[in-house]
Amino acid sequence: MTHLDDYRPADDLSGVPGPPLPVLTDGWHARAVDPDSRDLDVVHRWMQAPHVAAFWHQAWPRDQWEAELRRQRGGRHSLPVLVSKRDDPVIYLEVYRAARDVVAEVYPARAHDLGLHVAVGDLGMTDRGLVRTLLPVLTKALFDADPHCTRVLLEPDVRNRRAIASFRAGGFEPVGEVLLPDKVALLMVRTR
Repeated sequence: MTHLDDYRPADDLSGVPGPPLPVLTDGWHARAVDPDSRDLDVVHRWMQAPHVAAFWHQAWPRDQWEAELRRQRGGRHSLPVLVSKRDDPVIYLEVYRAARDVVAEVYPARAHDLGLHVAVGDLGMTDRGLVRTLLPVLTKALFDADPHCTRVLLEPDVRNRRAIASFRAGGFEPVGEVLLPDKVALLMVRTR
C-alpha cells in the first residue's frame, strides 16, 4: 500500500500551470472538450445516464453543463477531456490540479499532483476493460506532460466497486478513505 506520510502540502501554486492535455498512444486519443461543438451534447447525455449520475451527481441541464465546461476551459484548476479509442469518444475525463481542489483539504497535495475524474458514458461500453487499459497509458502521458508531477490520484466513491476494481487493475493503489463534501471516497494513487 502507498503511504503519503512523507509528502508535504503545496504552499505556492502561482507558478503551477493548469493541468496538461495528455498525448496518448496505443490507439487512444485525447482532446479538450469544445463546448461550441457536439462535445457539449456528448458530455450532457453521458452525465444523464443513470450509471454516471449515481456517482457524479451532475445530471444537470445542458446550459449548466455548457457553463461548467466553459468555466473549466477558462481556468487553471481542471481540464475537461474526451478520450477516444480509434474514432468515437468513449470516456470523459476531468484532469485537475489536486492542490487546487477540495481533495487537498483531506490529503497533503503537492503543487504538481494531478487528479482524475473518469466516466464511461455509454453503459454498453462498461465492463470492456477500457478504463484499466487506458490508465497506464494516461498516467504515463501525464507524467511525460508534467515532469514535476510525481503522482496522479483518483477518489472514487467507496460504493463504486466497478470503478475501484478498474482503477486497481490500471495500476492505482488505495491509500485510504477520505471524507469529501459529496461522498466518502477511496483515495487511490499512482506514483511516478
